[in-house]
Amino acid sequence: MKNYRLLSLAVAATLALASCSKNNDTADASATKLEVRLTDAPGNFNAVVLDVQQVEVHLKDEADPSGWQTLAFTPQAVNVLDYVNGKSALLVSTDFAPGDLKEIRLLLGPNSYVVGTDGQPYALKTPSGQTSGVKLKLDKVTLVAGATYQLLLDFDVAKSIVERGNWKAGNDKKERYLLKPVIRLVAQDLHGGLRGTVSPAAARPQVLAIRAAITGPDTVSTFADAAGAFQLNGLAAGTYQVQFFPTVAAPTGQAAYKSVVRPGIIVTNDQVTDLGPTSLN
Repeated sequence: MKNYRLLSLAVAATLALASCSKNNDTADASATKLEVRLTDAPGNFNAVVLDVQQVEVHLKDEADPSGWQTLAFTPQAVNVLDYVNGKSALLVSTDFAPGDLKEIRLLLGPNSYVVGTDGQPYALKTPSGQTSGVKLKLDKVTLVAGATYQLLLDFDVAKSIVERGNWKAGNDKKERYLLKPVIRLVAQDLHGGLRGTVSPAAARPQVLAIRAAITGPDTVSTFADAAGAFQLNGLAAGTYQVQFFPTVAAPTGQAAYKSVVRPGIIVTNDQVTDLGPTSLN
C-alpha cells in the first residue's frame, strides 16, 4: 500500500449546545466563548504524541473553501495518553463571532509518534494530516452571542493507530504504524457557575477560577463589583481553585489587603455554587 488516507469522521448526532450567559467584566457581550479540548480512550502504548500544528473551523457550506477560519492556537506536541479518565487538553479558548459552525479540522505536522510497550519510539505516518487535515463535521451548531460552548475531541487510540501486517522486528521503525484518527466529537454544556462576596469591597479583587482537574491552563476570571459581589458563569463541572487578588491598595494606616486562595471548590452542571463571603483582611 502506498497511499493512506486519514479517517474523516462525520458526526451524525445533533449537537445540542446550550448557551450560558457570561458575567465577566472583561467579556465581550457580542462574542461567543469557544473552547476546543482533546481527550483520549486508552490504548496499549506507553505514549501517543500528536504533532498538532493548527486548529480550524468552517463557517460556510462544505463546498466553499473560503469558509475555513484559523483559531488562536500555539502548535504543540500533545501526548494524548496524559488525558484519560476525565482529563482533557485545552487546545483553544477564545472569543469567537456568533454564527454557524460546519466543520472543525486539525492539521498535523510530521513529528507524531508512539512509544510502544517495548519502550521504543515509532514514527506515525500521517500524510493526509499534514495537508488536508483531520476533518470532523458538525451538525446544527450555532454559536450565540454571550454564550460559552465547548467541543471535546475524543481520540480513540486503539482504533486510530494501525500496525502494518507485514512489519517485522528489524524493519524500519518509521514503517510500523499508521495514524488513521478515529475521533468522536462531543458537545459539552457549560452550565456551572460560581458566586460570592469579598470584603472589604474596596479591594476590588480579580477573581480567578482554575479547574484543578485539567492539566494545563484552564482559567476563567472576573472582578468583584463595588459592593464586593462576583459571579462566574459558563463553567464546566469539576473541582476548582478560586484565587482572589486585590487590585487596590489599603488606605494608609490600615492593614494591607491579602491575596486569598480557596481550593477544592466543587462546581456542578446546571447549578451556581455559592462560596459565601471571603475576607481579604
